[in-house]
Amino acid sequence: MSKDLKRAREEAERILEKASVPAIYDLRTRRVREEFWPKLRRALGRLPFATDLAAAYYAARDPLTPTAAKASLMAALFYFVTPADLIPDVVTGLGLTDDAMVLAILMTLSAAHIQDKHRQLAHEALIKT
Repeated sequence: MSKDLKRAREEAERILEKASVPAIYDLRTRRVREEFWPKLRRALGRLPFATDLAAAYYAARDPLTPTAAKASLMAALFYFVTPADLIPDVVTGLGLTDDAMVLAILMTLSAAHIQDKHRQLAHEALIKT
């Protein structure tokens, strides 16, 4: 393969990769919207961080939250709803530990964007469940 052809192929792969990022984000966002509340309700009794998780959900959905913070929070929420965890959620006492760790790290990075209004919405939503 010629050097020019190789460079062109590499550039095309980079472009395709960049183009797929929004599509992947949209897919993950849709999955979080569909699966977040049902999974949270199922695990509520075992989640000491349920309010933080719900506040992260509201912050990630807030149009005023910066894109980078939304992406970070959505990544944590996607990890929470995805059944493929480092430690399966059904393992008593340990199953949600990895979810809590990932959420804590990503929420720390985005803490300034989780506002009182998000925590209030989370509190109200959890009272209803």
